[in-house]
Amino acid sequence: MDFYGTLGVSCWSRDKLSGLFRAGMTGARLNLSHISLADCASMLEQVYRPAAQAAGVDAHLIIDLEGPELRVGRLPHPIHLKDGMELLLGEGGVPVPGAVLRCARRGDQLSLDDSALLLTVEHTDGRALTCRVLRGGVLNSRKSLAILGVQPDVPPLTPSDLENLDLAGRLGVSHILQPFVRGQEDLLALRSALDQRGLGHVQIMAKIENRQGLDHLDEIIAAADQICIARGDLGNSMPLWELPAVQKDIARRCREAGRPFCLVTQLLWSMEQRPVPTRAEVLDIYNGVLDGASSLMLTGETAVGKYPVEAMEYLVKTAGRALAHRGGN
Repeated sequence: MDFYGTLGVSCWSRDKLSGLFRAGMTGARLNLSHISLADCASMLEQVYRPAAQAAGVDAHLIIDLEGPELRVGRLPHPIHLKDGMELLLGEGGVPVPGAVLRCARRGDQLSLDDSALLLTVEHTDGRALTCRVLRGGVLNSRKSLAILGVQPDVPPLTPSDLENLDLAGRLGVSHILQPFVRGQEDLLALRSALDQRGLGHVQIMAKIENRQGLDHLDEIIAAADQICIARGDLGNSMPLWELPAVQKDIARRCREAGRPFCLVTQLLWSMEQRPVPTRAEVLDIYNGVLDGASSLMLTGETAVGKYPVEAMEYLVKTAGRALAHRGGN
């Protein structure tokens, strides 16, 4: 079974990465929604690879593309949003993709930062959206944005995605996470881009994180090398009480098709701030392994958390007990 962390400020050192590999990490994810592969080249070559080699691990390197995911743009400083305040998105306000301005309508709700923040659209003129804050908090640059119940039509690969793919071979990328996969066409576009660069061996992990992906799940399972049950944005697309049944259904369909799947998002979320996880979190991991997960991935726990190595230890040890329960892997 594979155990993945996410690279970030909390683990970008030889000591931390060595600790993660010793704890059982078999590879790491690099989120390219916030940085380019070129920016990370020296760290990958001088820190990540040497740490893996020293630990005797033939480590995977997973890049998570931007794809059709919507995000707010760069902000000069964080914005503190209070319940009931007015917020302008677009021209003269918070920068957002043009697809949001084209698709959003009065009455639509906008989820920001994986549902941490919630807005409602009160007025739109094609250039900007006047919104009201329903659930406040701090908005930072490049946080996720979703129009609840609406999927804008945007290309599967961005220009920056293609630039990152140009470097993928030289930097030893082994897997690619394709976000917000809507159907097999998205995967075929990525497969074609990989083939053009001599990267046909790279594994495609299709992230299921919206209704459109669920509606076309069978064709996505057939076209992908692996499925990633990405519970963050998937949970934004439905009431949260529906998410457990959806996760179980995706897992079942992957098992029946013989397709490996990865489970990700908030597996040990409390360990971003605490050295010990909650009982619910370890039960979640255990049940995910019993459902047939072939890999588990930590995100903020290793990227920005206070206890990255401890989180990996809990992940690996809990999964190990579950593997013994289900008969190994």
